[in-house]
Amino acid sequence: MPVLPSRFRPPFLLSNGHVQTILGALNERPGIEYARERLELPDGDFLDLDWRRLGQGRLAILSHGLEGSSAGGYICGTAAAMNAAGWDVLAWNMRSCSGEPNRLPRSYHSGESGDLRTVIQHAAREYSSISLIGFSLGGNVTLKYLGEAPPHPAIRGAACVSVPVDLRASADALDQHWQNRVYLRRFLATMLAKVEAKARRFPDAFDISGLEQIRTLREFDDRFTAPLHGFASAEDYWARCSARQFLPAITVPTLLLNAGNDSFLTSHSMPFAEAQGSRSFFFEAPASGGHVGFLGGLRGAPWYESRVVEFLASSAFNPNTAFGIAARRQPAG
Repeated sequence: MPVLPSRFRPPFLLSNGHVQTILGALNERPGIEYARERLELPDGDFLDLDWRRLGQGRLAILSHGLEGSSAGGYICGTAAAMNAAGWDVLAWNMRSCSGEPNRLPRSYHSGESGDLRTVIQHAAREYSSISLIGFSLGGNVTLKYLGEAPPHPAIRGAACVSVPVDLRASADALDQHWQNRVYLRRFLATMLAKVEAKARRFPDAFDISGLEQIRTLREFDDRFTAPLHGFASAEDYWARCSARQFLPAITVPTLLLNAGNDSFLTSHSMPFAEAQGSRSFFFEAPASGGHVGFLGGLRGAPWYESRVVEFLASSAFNPNTAFGIAARRQPAG
């Protein structure tokens, strides 16, 4: 019954979810240098992998969120924290997210666990102890990978932050709640720009008539994400790729950290019941934190960095511990 009470308590002035989300996005993290490797894929495409090797015997693989990359502040900050804690780091860029367009009409999506599986298999040639870290969309991909089939034997644990494990509910939250319009517009602006660029390269694969009329994630996923990646519709894509259905099958120590005031998420992304029924899936839901925020002050590292380090250190050495906090049953909701 690993539902964990949370120690995160932000100052009153930072307790609002939107404040946490916006300041979290603006929070500057130390820039880091990567060594880039291009991984060629069997379908003719590629993934760009960014490494921070310090000669440690264990590796953390980081998966970014929607329209993110290895250069994002939350990825760089977490990479630096994991390095400082004695881990090598691999921050991989999903297709079309590394700064160079991918080669095929298709791109990435919330359920593309196959690419993550390929990255893990590649990394496992060098490392026998690997932990996974995922943020938002990358967290959904990570949790889906862990539960849809037995993970690679090198996987020791995982920690995911601000994850929409019910894709339909989160898409509706972004589409329908006026408070989320600023986030929605920002996502759609870059996603639609990529579609326009793809249409110039693959005119037979894209119909971009009326592109400027797309105003919601539902419209975008119906029009582009679903057909490009083999789904019948946005509803079919969301139903088949939402990670919540895979949580009960997770067998390695895994932490999901979702804030109660994350406006991207609804109660459908608060899987208390799944955690209460699991020996391996741990859920922690502080009341505040926003979306990939979790700031304890106006400066300094977000709290999730130390929490992820703590959890993964415990899972790597002793998978049967309660990771520094006694697990106890909490009411669902």
